[in-house]
Amino acid sequence: MKMLISGKWVDKEEVIPVKNPYDDSFIDSVPRADEKDVENALRSASRGAEIMRRLPALRRAKILEKTAELLEKDGEKFAGKISEEVGKTLKEAGAEVNRAIQVFRISSEEAKRISGETVPFDAAPGAANKQGFYLRVPVGIILAITPFNFPLNLAAHKIAPALAAGNSVILKPSSLTPLADLMLAETMLNAGLPEEALNVITGPGASVGLSLAEDPRIRMITFTGSAEAGKAITRRAGLKKIAMELGSNSAVILMDDADLKSALPRLLTGGYGVAGQVCISVQRLIVHRKILDSFLAKFTPLVRKLQIGNQLAETTDMGPLISEQAAVRAETWIREAEALGAKCEIEVKRTGSLLSPTVITGVTPEMKVFSEEAFAPFVTVTDFEDLPAAINLVNNSKYGLQAGIYTGSISTAFKAIGELEVGGVIINDIPAFRVDLMPYGGFKESGIGREGVKYTVQEMTEIKLACFNL
Repeated sequence: MKMLISGKWVDKEEVIPVKNPYDDSFIDSVPRADEKDVENALRSASRGAEIMRRLPALRRAKILEKTAELLEKDGEKFAGKISEEVGKTLKEAGAEVNRAIQVFRISSEEAKRISGETVPFDAAPGAANKQGFYLRVPVGIILAITPFNFPLNLAAHKIAPALAAGNSVILKPSSLTPLADLMLAETMLNAGLPEEALNVITGPGASVGLSLAEDPRIRMITFTGSAEAGKAITRRAGLKKIAMELGSNSAVILMDDADLKSALPRLLTGGYGVAGQVCISVQRLIVHRKILDSFLAKFTPLVRKLQIGNQLAETTDMGPLISEQAAVRAETWIREAEALGAKCEIEVKRTGSLLSPTVITGVTPEMKVFSEEAFAPFVTVTDFEDLPAAINLVNNSKYGLQAGIYTGSISTAFKAIGELEVGGVIINDIPAFRVDLMPYGGFKESGIGREGVKYTVQEMTEIKLACFNL
């Protein structure tokens, strides 16, 4: 595939291979951009920002709605490509496409709702003869940097609101999974998007991404990825708006009155979907001592039954990790935890990038499997005696994206909402719950700002005041 710069599909002699993480087979290649390509993309985006700023809201809305229609029409093609390059099962990839369609539809609606409000100047001393209002205007060029695990939907979460608000976008997708994003760019051009409103540049984040991030023509950076990469970008960014959706090690509290019948299938999905490679995967289970044995007796057999293997096979429940390196890292963490006294309730086996799912008990807070972001197919189990102890265990983290709690008590739920140091508290469901219109983001090292179309549009616009002296 080729990258999109200044409305043209650009190839290079030096390319980056894209491989299937299951068997390391070659899928396609993309160009390795250089500094000249970065400069061309910036110049194009500058022109695109002027075009988009003047494009009527109705026209922007129609482009976004048409993109949703074309995505729906080609949904199977997109799902197949995502499954190939990410390692998701076909069902998981199809769900991602459906969510991306919704993001474009919601963004189409929000494009027609961007407004300001009047300002009561006469409420201030000496300003009785003043009247005015403010508008929300686009920031200009937005740099969107996306990760490997949800290439299409996370690109949609950045591109669609940006265009709805009248900005231009430079997209720098993960070098591991750029193919669906290049397909999306072609789809958007077919939907009528002005050629220079979107540039897609492929190459290493350490060179291309950071070079773009530090350029003063970029007015906002929206990034999803690791906390370490996010910190590196913020150090280089300078005076820009920044939205960061970073890491997590999301926890679920199971109180002694939890409805395990409803919780068990959701915990299975939350812990092992996409092989655990989701920012809000269920990583830490905080289980009341009264139900610990009962929970493990019911949950562990469900995990043991998961079928792992080729993500393109219809019978597969869980595919590979994104690379063998990622699988080796996760296995190393598990072995370290075992050496410190933890126990795997299901024997862990690794073949290349395939890592068998497990449940880890006897976990303590100093273990990496508890304290760091795993991005791997396991959940840890730690018991507790009372709610304050459970809340302390959840909050004992540098992250704070989302958390879940299962309880039949409304007072317990509100206590958790008030005390948990996270951006979203999900009651009687898992922290992996997300719909694309809700405000989504975290505290501490989990990020800055909020996604969710309406809230992203607010991040991607600036306030301009008009004041009349009457």
